[in-house]
Amino acid sequence: MFRPRMTDASKKKGLSLPVRIIIGLVAGTGWAVLSSILGWSSFTMDWVAPFGDIFINLLKLIAIPLVLFSIISGVSGLSDITKLGRTGMGMLGLYLATTFIAVGIGLVLVNMIKPGEMANDDQRMRNRITYELWVNNTPSVDKPKDGRCLSCDPANKAIVDEVLAARQQESPDAFISGKVELARSTKEAGPLQFLVDMVPSNIFLSFNDALMLQVIFFAIFFGIVLLMIPPTAAAPVVALVNGLNDVFMTMVDVVMKAAPIFVFALMAGVVSRIAGDDPYAVIELFKSLAGYSVTVFIGLAIMVFGVYPTVMTLLMRRNIFRRFLKAISPAQLLAFSTSSSAATLPVTLECMEENIGVSKSTASFVLPIGATVNMDGTSLYQAVAVVFLAQYHMVDLTFVQQLSIVLTATLASIGAAAVPSAGLVTLFVVLTSLGLDPAWIAIILPVDRILDMCRTVVNVTGDATTCSVVAHVQGEKLFTKEV
Repeated sequence: MFRPRMTDASKKKGLSLPVRIIIGLVAGTGWAVLSSILGWSSFTMDWVAPFGDIFINLLKLIAIPLVLFSIISGVSGLSDITKLGRTGMGMLGLYLATTFIAVGIGLVLVNMIKPGEMANDDQRMRNRITYELWVNNTPSVDKPKDGRCLSCDPANKAIVDEVLAARQQESPDAFISGKVELARSTKEAGPLQFLVDMVPSNIFLSFNDALMLQVIFFAIFFGIVLLMIPPTAAAPVVALVNGLNDVFMTMVDVVMKAAPIFVFALMAGVVSRIAGDDPYAVIELFKSLAGYSVTVFIGLAIMVFGVYPTVMTLLMRRNIFRRFLKAISPAQLLAFSTSSSAATLPVTLECMEENIGVSKSTASFVLPIGATVNMDGTSLYQAVAVVFLAQYHMVDLTFVQQLSIVLTATLASIGAAAVPSAGLVTLFVVLTSLGLDPAWIAIILPVDRILDMCRTVVNVTGDATTCSVVAHVQGEKLFTKEV
């Protein structure tokens, strides 16, 4: 388990950090439900939830400089620069492989369960007509490939008129419009645009905007150059970087001491925001999107308890997944609370180094990149979401169209990794690439927060799995001490 750096004399017996975080999660959820029943939601949002926001801000505050200094420290600590290339290729290969598997699992599940077809037939017909009218007004989008035209049927004229009248009264949603425009620019960019975006023109602006890919590129470049200059000239810089890295790791220890309280506030705010003063709103919300949510949950569970153990057993020739899950449980719980791989990164690094025994150089190189470009949970959710939305609108996607989701979701995840709300942006990209209305995203937004929490756990677990495998392949001794 995660252990703050303390002397033996200062260590005290008590509940472990994962247990205390779980207590915080449960207590925060219970408080939100109670405040909803008693009409205290406004109090919770005004006086409790801000501490959850403070927690996330603290973790993000630490994450950027920690990524910078940990990668520079890891790269500069390599005795053989060729090791960097071998490590990088193995890491990227495994990241891509698990992402493809995740998307494939999502597509298989959503086609088997068909959550979009669980909705009322009349509602689905109305959705289909709305989609056809949108296609007619969007010249860049081809007609549905199934050849059906419900809006052309005179029997549906009343529905068509009703949809057209409702559309005239609708005001464009600023959030949706903004994401659509961002997705369109991402889609229309050249195939190598993500490489262009990866190279910063001003590293200080990259820090300010939290552009992780650019920070990672700069850190790797800086570390490689340190290896190329004379050791006497590099030594003071390396010592400074290592010292700063230790400072930010200690910051993680300090923040994590109060993690259970912060997690309480975070969960209280999340649930209160959904429920308001009506506790039954949460139940009704999930009833309407239950099939979709369950499909995503099943897929994510298969990744954590099926794919990752198989990968570790095959490549490491050891069945150590139970010990592995116990070792990274603090990072998983924090990922669930924050919905951010980047914010969880400091704790993930600590778990891998302290609990599993991965070297500092390997963890500092593999994990920050994984937190930015490896999105197994997000990619799976995108595959399920796209097909679900198509089913919900009576749009039959061909095998080729569904196959293209695998490639598009993977590449879009990499290309959009440096922008805020990357998961939503990539979903917009995939929808637009298939000629579907990107505004459909609004349908699944009500449950996206909860699903985001779960898929972030998968993202972090995938990063840790790859890091462990890479460390094993390099001959590092893992799990040499009891967790």
